[in-house]
Amino acid sequence: MRLIIRDDPKAVAYYTANYVRQRINEFKPTRKRPFVLGLPTGSTPVEVYWHLVDYYKRGEISFRHVITFSMDEYVGLPRSHPESYCAFMRRHLYDHINLRPENVHMLDGNADDLAAECQRYEDKIKEVGGIELFLGGIGPDGHIAFNEPGSSLESVTRVKTLAYETVLANARFFGGDVNKVPKLALTVGVGTVRAAREVLLIITGAHKAVALAKCIEEGVNHMWTVSVVQLHPSAMIVCDEDATLELHVKTVRYFKSIEQVQEQLIGRQHIGLKGSISKLASSDPSGSFGSGVLPPVASAATNGSSSSDASQSSADQDEDGDGDGSVSSQQFSDDEYGDAAPAAAPAASTPSASNIVADSSSDTHGVRVDDSIAPAAPVGNPF
Repeated sequence: MRLIIRDDPKAVAYYTANYVRQRINEFKPTRKRPFVLGLPTGSTPVEVYWHLVDYYKRGEISFRHVITFSMDEYVGLPRSHPESYCAFMRRHLYDHINLRPENVHMLDGNADDLAAECQRYEDKIKEVGGIELFLGGIGPDGHIAFNEPGSSLESVTRVKTLAYETVLANARFFGGDVNKVPKLALTVGVGTVRAAREVLLIITGAHKAVALAKCIEEGVNHMWTVSVVQLHPSAMIVCDEDATLELHVKTVRYFKSIEQVQEQLIGRQHIGLKGSISKLASSDPSGSFGSGVLPPVASAATNGSSSSDASQSSADQDEDGDGDGSVSSQQFSDDEYGDAAPAAAPAASTPSASNIVADSSSDTHGVRVDDSIAPAAPVGNPF
């Protein structure tokens, strides 16, 4: 498991969105070989979605051959309700990118047969070949999706009763009235998340520090369902400094040192996006690579390289013969994926590279290259 520590939630959102962008572009999805993405709801991923919309509008990513599965949905809340997760995903992401409607999958909390709806969801995930990357967040009690403490670690999509702590936490979305918060939800299971080929979790804030410590430093426990990522062969957690407050100092230093070893002794050019290593870097005249000497462990904000975004120059492929081609990681015209980019929202409210991150230049792994703190993002829904 990889633990990436960044200064604050804005740096976490930027790193995460950049990672997702590069994973999709590296995958080069086509109609016959789509990229299947599991997506969370809640406040934590909102700025990640703003970045992804910004990348799309700047022509750096296409979602034409991406299939999405949302993690959960309230039971009994109309899809048109502003706090339904269907409305949430449309408001923050789906309405602003070129996802095909038939590629968007969300649970129906108003289905006549909830058990059948859950089975349909599991069957659909299998039908498309499984989930390539599951992006998720957690609750203060360590629940992933709505898999509350005590959930089976082999569970699949099902109906769950929400813990009172979860109801209290979500009351802020319902005017602070816990009586308005649905008490049941449909959720993908812990086993559903584990079955994904890669899991990427976002954990920010001091109120989630205990959950992160349980996940990193203690054993797998169904009372902290996030801890199951210890068993996953390709899992990564991106967190901020506040979320590490309950970790031992040596644990934090260890994970920060891993990044530094990769930078100083291996060379980022020899490290794959998911952390695989192809070879060691050779020494250069300055001795910065291969010298066996490491400077003191830097803070999360200064771990990045000063290189710019690595351009993936592979030509678009047309495996499916539909004329679309897959997407290169840089610019492409609207014609290449068949529909125009959505009209930009007013400048005062639309998130962009300039008002979300002070300097969006990065190395190939989405690490910020300067030490500046990103300015505050627009408050509320920017669209």
